[in-house]
Amino acid sequence: MRFLPAGDAALLVELADLAHTLALYRAVQARPVAGVHELIPAARTLLVHYHPHAIARAALVAALRERADGADVGQSDAAPARVVHIPVHYRGEDLADVARLMGITASEVVARHTAVPWQAAFAGFAPGFVYLTGGHPSFGAIARRQSPRTRVPAGSVALAGGFSAVYPAASPGGWQLIGVTDVPMWDLARAEPALVQPGFEVRFVDADAADAAAAPPARAHEREPFSAPGVSEPNSTQTQSHQAQAAIEFEATGLQTLVQDGGRHGLAGLGISPSGALDPQAMHRANRLVGNPIDAPVLEHLLGGLRLRSHGRTLLAVCGAQTPLTLHAADGRAWPVEPHAPVALDDGDVLALGTPVAGVRCYLAVRGGWDVAPVLGSCATDTLAQVGPPALQAGQRIAVGTALPAHLLRAVQPLEAAPPDLPRAGETVLLDVLAGPRTDWFTPEALALLQSQPWRVTPQSNRIGMRLQGAQALARSRHDELPSEGTVTGAIQVPAGGQSVLFLADHPLTGGYPVIAVVASHHLALAAQIPVGCQVRFRVVAPFEES
Repeated sequence: MRFLPAGDAALLVELADLAHTLALYRAVQARPVAGVHELIPAARTLLVHYHPHAIARAALVAALRERADGADVGQSDAAPARVVHIPVHYRGEDLADVARLMGITASEVVARHTAVPWQAAFAGFAPGFVYLTGGHPSFGAIARRQSPRTRVPAGSVALAGGFSAVYPAASPGGWQLIGVTDVPMWDLARAEPALVQPGFEVRFVDADAADAAAAPPARAHEREPFSAPGVSEPNSTQTQSHQAQAAIEFEATGLQTLVQDGGRHGLAGLGISPSGALDPQAMHRANRLVGNPIDAPVLEHLLGGLRLRSHGRTLLAVCGAQTPLTLHAADGRAWPVEPHAPVALDDGDVLALGTPVAGVRCYLAVRGGWDVAPVLGSCATDTLAQVGPPALQAGQRIAVGTALPAHLLRAVQPLEAAPPDLPRAGETVLLDVLAGPRTDWFTPEALALLQSQPWRVTPQSNRIGMRLQGAQALARSRHDELPSEGTVTGAIQVPAGGQSVLFLADHPLTGGYPVIAVVASHHLALAAQIPVGCQVRFRVVAPFEES
């Protein structure tokens, strides 16, 4: 076993193989470790999220070693819980390349993919994305693409590193695409949203073959309704109810306006990452200014252009990006208002948000809360997983003021400290990072280059991650395929091309490219406020040290 640092609040445990990984996962589930709040199993690693104030890293390592010593490795040989047949149209973009790499025909690739059953080992990357092991042994030689695609279509059937999987939704991805299925892998309207879950057996069927109709159809699971921590409601934003005393109408929503909160936690087993506000400190400040609990849902708005009208009297606050605010009164008057302070709106008043002067994301809280339906226990919108309320649209109206119980509201108070300075367009931003977990996959020169050269934030950046461009690529010392493993927010992942991606809150739960370092927790909010075109410099504040 190796214990590798993954930022300042996670530990990556490397084990011999998948069987030992799942055995340790079961052992920790059976005997929880105090301070550990999330476990993410993968091909040969277990990512352990923990609270540093509750348990020291040395004590955590000792507890994990003790549980590994008594883990039952053979338990994974149990019979599959369920068999699922998935029809596939084998016409993927990479099918010909996969056939060439294997030295066989495309038809033989299809024959091998359908001939041998696959076992669902663990969930990751996104809800409904399950890593399937087993299959024909020749697929073990299929590596990921040199550079991941920015968009893989939903339903794509793929291969990489001895695994197969189906992309449940359109997303970035680096696996080799050999086909597509019309069967939805993730659907919140089903009793069990995930069609395939760990422990199931999957059999792929050539949908274009003459005998495909003979295979049992894939279908939703017939079990008790799905349940998860917290409240689970339909994936929609509620409109104003008859009892609501006030509402906000959105005349314009700008580039992107999403509902966010503290995120949904404890759902890694379904492949769901926490998501949540990218700048939680700004969310907390906005909620405090209107007297809400700090993690009450807010609106996360990107790059200005939001225009909202108050129906009834409301009290709002805008924090985060330094954004000019203009209040248009119902009688035609208009004047600027101060950000980072409560703003009282009368019936008919309009609040308009201009283009940010510094930072990129601002957060809007309303006293009493936004009346938004939670999904899987949270109102956060996960743009990768497509879980949570959809992005707001012009003309939409949301009831406000009665979403939170009155006893949770506090008196409105000014901020105790000035908001932090945020980066402006064209500036250089310094981010603290901790080396690991895969620093040893890179040359010493690459680690030095990570710190010495600036990295430009490219337009291909969003809530999933920031794509960075450096003058020189980071060189690896190892060029073999890294099995998929859990990732953390702030991870600096480096595909084979040597350019880096900094993961933000909606990042994949697992990834297959080595992470050279992780942004320190105290700089994650700053990273989320860096405008496109800025330069980023990294400073290693903790060296790579395995236990």
